[in-house]
Amino acid sequence: MVLDDTPALDGIFRALSDPTRRAMLRSLTAREQNIGELAAPFDMSFAAASKHIRVLEAAGLVRRRVEGRSHICRIEPAPLKAADEWLRFYENYWLDRLDTLEAILRAEDEQKQGEPP
Repeated sequence: MVLDDTPALDGIFRALSDPTRRAMLRSLTAREQNIGELAAPFDMSFAAASKHIRVLEAAGLVRRRVEGRSHICRIEPAPLKAADEWLRFYENYWLDRLDTLEAILRAEDEQKQGEPP
C-alpha cells in the first residue's frame, strides 16, 4: 500500500483540481515559459496567472526563476509520481475487483453450459 503523505498529496491534488493550472502544467512539458506566455491562452492578467503559478509552486509542481523582469517557469515532475503512485493503488484495487467479477461470470456461464436445456 502507498504511504499516505497527506499534506503533499493534498497540495498536489489541489493544484491539479483547476483546469487552468492543469493546462499551464501541460504547456510547461513542451518548454520553459514565462508567466505572460502561460497566461496568454486564457486571456488573464499577469497577476491572475501568477496566483495559479504560486499554487503549482506550493505543490512542488513548478519552479520559477527570475531573469530581469521575466519570471520563467519550468515543470517539476517528481510530485506527479507521488500522485500517480497513490492513484495506482486504487487502479490495482479496481482491477482486482474486476478480475474477481470476471471469474464469477465465467463460472456462471460454464455452469449454465453444463446444464441440460
